[in-house]
Amino acid sequence: MDDEPDPRRWKALAVCLVAGFMTLLDVSIVNVALPSMQDGLGASVGELQWIVSGYALTFGLLLVPAGRVGDARGRRRMFMFGVALFTAASVGCGLAPSGAVLVALRLLQGFAGGLVTPQVSGLIQTLFQGQERAKAFGFFGTVVATSTAIGPVLGGALIALFGDEEGWRAVFFVNLPVGVLALVLAMRYIPPPTPEQREPSSLDPIGVLLLGAAVVCILLPFIEQRTWAAEVRYALFPVAAALLVVWVLHERRYGRTREPLVSLDLFAIRAYVLGAGVGLLYFAGFTGTFFILTQYLQDGLGYSALEAGLAATPFAIGAAITASVGTSRVLRRGRKLVAFGLCTVLAGFALTWIVVGIEPGGDVALYTALPLLIAGLGGGLVIAPNQTLSLAEVPVRRAGSAGGVLQTGQRIGSAAGIAVTGSVFYGRLAENGGDFAAAFRAGLIMIAGFVAMALALAVFDAVTRDVQPR
Repeated sequence: MDDEPDPRRWKALAVCLVAGFMTLLDVSIVNVALPSMQDGLGASVGELQWIVSGYALTFGLLLVPAGRVGDARGRRRMFMFGVALFTAASVGCGLAPSGAVLVALRLLQGFAGGLVTPQVSGLIQTLFQGQERAKAFGFFGTVVATSTAIGPVLGGALIALFGDEEGWRAVFFVNLPVGVLALVLAMRYIPPPTPEQREPSSLDPIGVLLLGAAVVCILLPFIEQRTWAAEVRYALFPVAAALLVVWVLHERRYGRTREPLVSLDLFAIRAYVLGAGVGLLYFAGFTGTFFILTQYLQDGLGYSALEAGLAATPFAIGAAITASVGTSRVLRRGRKLVAFGLCTVLAGFALTWIVVGIEPGGDVALYTALPLLIAGLGGGLVIAPNQTLSLAEVPVRRAGSAGGVLQTGQRIGSAAGIAVTGSVFYGRLAENGGDFAAAFRAGLIMIAGFVAMALALAVFDAVTRDVQPR
């Protein structure tokens, strides 16, 4: 095997990151555009909810199967197909004549996003090694962290530029030139599959169906938290648990003779399992922050979509600053670096809680800028370094499915975090007669709890790893 690195690898990475940013941006960019969609399309409240949650559902549903297909049949092919489908679905969303059509196209768009994202981590595993791989994951982590925070800013800017009634269409049309450019450059710079990947390989359809059904049963209760009765929602969790048990038994039997959807050997890798837990808990925390911050500023204080989006940018700036530092040191510092980052995130959120208590009114965005910057500085030391450590011992041939499992955990964490934090936020809002500042601070406490659990897991890994015999 030729160990010489591919000379196109950094250009290929740039193409992957652009496409990855585009798909992850659409998780949050539509949030500030919902009022415009309601006015422009006459969409119902249920349709508005599914415009957001439908994307998240199909996105999370495809991550693991798409990663497995990329491993088996070639990541370049899957990447390009996903980008083409995502671009076409985005144009369809921008042209949608009704709320129902927009919901259907958002489901398709999420499906395409789920095809693209695991190919990015898989290609990084394939094209890079050692410190270069850590650096590449650092860039990817920056994309993940900043896309969530920048989404509301970009959405608000487009609505301000094109107007309230039609501005939401620009939120989708902006993906057209980006997607076309990514496709053209992917053909030139992303390497084709190896001869081994061209060989027919079983794709474990039963495993795909079982895991997909389990993921749906996990995500739907969070997505439908405010519309479904508690009895219905909670009943899906034991169904999900039963499906996961059946899936594990199937994968164990299937893996005796063929490559399964997800090799259970991955869960014997300590760094992978603990890293997956850290990622799930951290995403449950930090993504919920922007959800309740937007509600506080727009609904509580009358901020415009653009102003509310700008209030979240200090976090994105902080994450971008430290991501490269984190990746240059993660192989030497290990999980201790992730733990330090989580401590910094907690400090930033604690300061945010304090300053909102001091200034809960119209100038609150100025007061929270520095605390959110601090939290972002810590966040840049979490996502990419944690992903690098989690995948460090994973065989390259399983990089796509392994990355898909990690990212599925992150999507589940995001859905759970937004649902739980939102429940606390709205519950406190009802109790206090519309005190948005108090509701936001209550939500921050829940967010800090998720981050603290991620920190405990990271500290456990760092401490127990140090005492293991070498």
